[in-house]
Amino acid sequence: MTPQLILASTSVFRQALLQKLGLAFGSCNPDIDESPMTNESAQDLVLRLAKAKAKAGATHFPHGLIIGSDQVAVIDGKIIGKPLNRENAIKQLSQASGKVITFYTGLALYDAKTGEVTAQVEPFTVHFRQLTAAQIVAYVDKEQPFYCAGSFKSEGLGIALFTRLEGRDPNTLIGLPLILLTEMLLNHGIDVLAD
Repeated sequence: MTPQLILASTSVFRQALLQKLGLAFGSCNPDIDESPMTNESAQDLVLRLAKAKAKAGATHFPHGLIIGSDQVAVIDGKIIGKPLNRENAIKQLSQASGKVITFYTGLALYDAKTGEVTAQVEPFTVHFRQLTAAQIVAYVDKEQPFYCAGSFKSEGLGIALFTRLEGRDPNTLIGLPLILLTEMLLNHGIDVLAD
C-alpha cells in the first residue's frame, strides 16, 4: 500500500506546485522553530529545517510519506528569508539590485513508518537587473511579496526583476524543487507518470 503523501507546509505556493504533479496529498503545519543556529551555513540551515518540518508532520501522520521544504536566499554572504513587511521587502530588493543571488532550497522526504529520511539542497541562482528605487517600490506595492524569500514572486511580475536565472528546476525558486521531488518519490515507489 502506498503511504499517504503529506506536505508539511502551509505555503499556498508549495501546495500549488505539488498539485502540478497530479498526486493526492494532504498538508499540515509543521510548527517548528526556524531560527538559524550560530554559524550555520545557508545549505545546512535549509537542510535541517526541511528535515525538521518533514519529521514534525509525522506527529499528525504516523504512516505518511511527508515532504518538508525550506528556502533562504544569500546576498553578499548573508542569509535572508521572508521580508514579512513592505519596508523589509524594499530593503531586500535594494540590496539585491544588480547582484547575483543564490537561493538554497532544502527538500526532505520522510517515511514516518520506517523512519527513513532522504534530503538534499537544490541551489538556484538569480541575476538581478539594476533597479531604481521607484521600480522597487512599484513592484513591492503591486505584488506584496512579503512571504517570499528574497521579496519577489518569480512566477508573477517578479520575473521583470531579473536578467537571468540559473538552475535545473525553476520550481525551486518558488519553494519546491519538483524535479528532485519526483526523483525522491520514485525511489519510494511513487511514479508521477504512472496511471
